[in-house]
Amino acid sequence: MSEPTRVYVSRLLRLPLIDHDGVPIGPISDLVLAPGGTEYAPYLVGYVVSVQRRSIFVNANRAQEISSRGVRLNTATVDLGRYRRRSGEIVVRSDVLDKKIRKADIAGSVIDLELQPDPSEPETWEVTQVVLSSSGLLRRRNTTSVPWRDLVAELFDRGDVGRQVSELRELHPSDAAQNIAALSPEDRRELAEALDDEELADVLEELAEDQQVAFIEELEIERAADIIEEMDADDAVDLLAELPDDEREEILDAMEPEDSGPLRRLLRYDSETAGGIMTPDPVVLSPSTTVAEALARIRFADVKAIDGATVYVVEPPLSTPTGRYLGSVGFQRLLREPPSAQLSGCLQSDPTPIGPHVSQEEVARRLASRDTTGIPVCDDAGHLLGAVTVDDVLDHMLPANWRQQTGRL
Repeated sequence: MSEPTRVYVSRLLRLPLIDHDGVPIGPISDLVLAPGGTEYAPYLVGYVVSVQRRSIFVNANRAQEISSRGVRLNTATVDLGRYRRRSGEIVVRSDVLDKKIRKADIAGSVIDLELQPDPSEPETWEVTQVVLSSSGLLRRRNTTSVPWRDLVAELFDRGDVGRQVSELRELHPSDAAQNIAALSPEDRRELAEALDDEELADVLEELAEDQQVAFIEELEIERAADIIEEMDADDAVDLLAELPDDEREEILDAMEPEDSGPLRRLLRYDSETAGGIMTPDPVVLSPSTTVAEALARIRFADVKAIDGATVYVVEPPLSTPTGRYLGSVGFQRLLREPPSAQLSGCLQSDPTPIGPHVSQEEVARRLASRDTTGIPVCDDAGHLLGAVTVDDVLDHMLPANWRQQTGRL
């Protein structure tokens, strides 16, 4: 079923959250919005879900589909840590619903919010209308919809911190990182508390490694673990490698096993080798997957453009280290094949897989000579361990302070 063009909060609060395999996780009990300021609409950042008598938070960008059956995720796993409200957030049930509005030309109680996809970012749902209810003559109930802009001060203003967070969210992560790095430690901690884990992870990836370490060491272990779980694996490994051994182990122990396992494997390799710079979770599919299914997978919002350029085909299991590596398929080849064709009939044998101990200089040479964006990394038995992409090589071969130099251009 295709995603609707608009949804109402009252509807979402009646739906279950469903994992990628169709298994219900729990009912949605609340929604969390981020204030957009005066220029941009508040938007949905996550769902509060009741699981085993506790409330957990699930980021909105993990939702693949909203339908009458529920909100379906693009992943089979969620963080079961208890939801903790952050500074600057708008929690719909407590902050918005049933709130009485008294303005010169607007009066009533808030009973609903209308959400629509952001035209520039269709995966982001933003508030478009506020639905009010009022009682008229003979106690007849009347409803009216008001544009969100008319009620910013009454419903969506979260003070200085909320405005700062809204401004940061409009910046590219590299620009946001420069702004945050320039703050005092106290202001930096306050903003870090207000940003969600994924947003803070994006910012951390843009900081120099010494700044990353200083930032992480200011956080509680549980929050640091949550943020590192959201980082790209190669960036997370670089950061973890800079931490003292005991602190690194504390963070890894606090992470979900499915997140910490790949990072522990990467930490075993020298940082100057293919194993040390590879991405341990490229797009991996089975040979029976159809072209249509493969194209749908690389369209997921959580797949970076560079990672979606190639899918790697293996025998089960599909998580790294996988079963026997069979070959790869570039997205341009996928576009030329019939949607019903299976990947087993589209396989490319080039580029040849490399071992995890190949130097990053050799990886760079092979990428250049094969005119490709990624190379599979396999062990001696032919199991796929990960893939090295062009950006992985660039990140490690550029000078350590290249991010700061870029910011001054």
